[in-house]
Amino acid sequence: MIEAADQLYEKMIAYDPSLDGDRLRRAFMFGLEAHEGQSRASGEPYYTHPIAVANLLADMNLDIDTVITALLHDTVEDCDVTLKTIDLAFGPSVAQLVDGVTKLSRIGRQTGQNSLQAENFRKLLLAMSEDVRVLLIKLADRTHNMRTILHIPKPEKRARIARETLEIYAPLAERIGVTNFQHTLEDAAFAVLNEEMSQTINARLDYMVNESEIIIPTISVELQDVVERCGVECSVSGRLKSAYSIWRKMQRKKVTMDQLSDIMAFRVLVPDVGDCYRALGSIHGAYPNVMGRFKDYISTPKRNGYQSLHTGVIGPENHKIEIQVRTPEMHSVAEYGVAAHWNYNDPSSEENISKFKWIQELVGILDEEAGAEEFLEHTKMDLYHDQVFCFTPRGDLIALPKGATAVDFAYAVHSKVGEKCCGVRINGKNRQLASELENGDKIDIITKPTARPLAEWESFVKTGRAKSAIRRAVRAERAVEFSRVGRSMLQKSFSEAGKRLQKRSLDKIPQIFGVQKPEDIFALIGEGRMQPALVLEKIYPDLAKSKKRTRASGFSNLSRAKSRNSQLTIQGINPGVAIIMARCCHPLPGEDIVGIFTTGKGVTVHRADCPNLVDFNDMPELWMDVGWEDEGPRRVMGRLNAVLSNEPGALAAVATIIGQQGGNISDIHLTERNADFFSFKLDLEVKDVEHMRTIIAVLQANNFVERIERANTS
Repeated sequence: MIEAADQLYEKMIAYDPSLDGDRLRRAFMFGLEAHEGQSRASGEPYYTHPIAVANLLADMNLDIDTVITALLHDTVEDCDVTLKTIDLAFGPSVAQLVDGVTKLSRIGRQTGQNSLQAENFRKLLLAMSEDVRVLLIKLADRTHNMRTILHIPKPEKRARIARETLEIYAPLAERIGVTNFQHTLEDAAFAVLNEEMSQTINARLDYMVNESEIIIPTISVELQDVVERCGVECSVSGRLKSAYSIWRKMQRKKVTMDQLSDIMAFRVLVPDVGDCYRALGSIHGAYPNVMGRFKDYISTPKRNGYQSLHTGVIGPENHKIEIQVRTPEMHSVAEYGVAAHWNYNDPSSEENISKFKWIQELVGILDEEAGAEEFLEHTKMDLYHDQVFCFTPRGDLIALPKGATAVDFAYAVHSKVGEKCCGVRINGKNRQLASELENGDKIDIITKPTARPLAEWESFVKTGRAKSAIRRAVRAERAVEFSRVGRSMLQKSFSEAGKRLQKRSLDKIPQIFGVQKPEDIFALIGEGRMQPALVLEKIYPDLAKSKKRTRASGFSNLSRAKSRNSQLTIQGINPGVAIIMARCCHPLPGEDIVGIFTTGKGVTVHRADCPNLVDFNDMPELWMDVGWEDEGPRRVMGRLNAVLSNEPGALAAVATIIGQQGGNISDIHLTERNADFFSFKLDLEVKDVEHMRTIIAVLQANNFVERIERANTS
């Protein structure tokens, strides 16, 4: 072990001549003594693991505090060592880093592994936001553990660790640009989760290595000659791609490995940025380029700071190859990412924060989530997506995941913009909020003070930030709605019993039911979790309990409900013009609407967010500005898509709720049925959009209802 300490010292002194060797050796011996008698699953002494982690970080030329933390990172969890002891022996910086990377113990009230994983990841991210070295150490720790994962005896445990590695740690390594960790983690996890395919690809790669011993050097020499002809000095190296990256490409292109021709990649290093473009011009002049493969990450770097020119060409001897052109400085960032230029003296410096704003964005989601698992779900989503780059009207650049919509953009600008957005102009043209954005789009978000997030937005947004904010807003709105509905139901129950719901009655509710305020009970009633009759009996126990009130069935109520459908007057349309309510979106009073004029048919009225309006984007002459005429009581048709548990009484319960809320079922169409669930379309007569939202809110709280939502298509 002393020899290992000397080797680590020699490695670090080579890049840090001012290294405090005594402090490093003390940390080495401290960890060695703390882990004495402990062993790994492989049978090796446990301390071989922290030594290996420390060496991985020293290979990246990291500072002494980071390397010492690696030597001590498991002492607090696995040994009789406190953070205070580490603070006194090695300083507060090391103690903070050890605290950040210590494996977290099970959190109270956690019920499963998913919850534990989510909560641990939440805390890791918070620590990482303060000092990214926490993540670097964690990644080095996970990298060495994955190299030795086959020593874990239980297959299910290996699979769980590998899945977590592939879903969380490898994407995080990619986000901070540490590609050597990323590829190791991906390939090791892939070997566990898909052992047969991993072995097949690696066997094929081993065969190709023998073939490429001549091919790669030959192509490298020719590429170097091509670039140097234009007067640019360069060095060229080539390699075969990793097993996991090949597998992903096979899945994406739906081809076999033999059908892949671009599994060789070459790197061209040139002195400066100008030389990058000159070298690229020379390469494109010498070889046919592969369409769609050119990417300029120099003018538009990735969020992790990565810069390079990527292209694909039909190179020497007709080989299809990938080429990356970059400077030595860019290469350092590409290999070591954040570790290349991080300011270790001031981790919270403006320079560091600006480089990795995405970390702060992920942390911002924490304030909007109801639970750790939801946060983890949205974070995974943000980690995986490729990017598109769009511009605000002022020219500010905003990076978003591929497939992001105008709503994602609005929330990326500011949460308030997202909450109040009601429309969008993309490149000067009105578009739907669900429209997917493309690189270079200029986005102008239209806001309105009365606008609010819609639950259906969650179905098309791509960023965790937008999805979590929408969920939070919908939860808050539903809570208010449940309380309002519950109060109304309670007032009706009191009225039927000949009582009035007065302030003195309300004042009794907190004491009787053990809640903070009456609104808590209103919400329970509105959700269907408490019957109004129970509250009535608790407040007026003298009421005869034997007195039973007849509760008409939902179908009976509905059958007696008189249809009050009448011809609706729409503002902006001349009298006598036929008005057709679009069956694709079923607009309701209170919603923003637009009219589409059709010669010989009249005007079809759509919800402003109807997906089918995209068909008319290139026909602005057909669009009409319309609105609802306030004409008093009326009934309009709305459509719901519902999924119910296939249990006796489910449909009757839904019908009863709709009847209680003043809705009228006009048609039911069964679309699917199996042993567990059945799906149907439900046409309702309602007053307006608020009436429909109330019905949806109450239905969502029913145990029979798996899913209920507004229909977007006929």
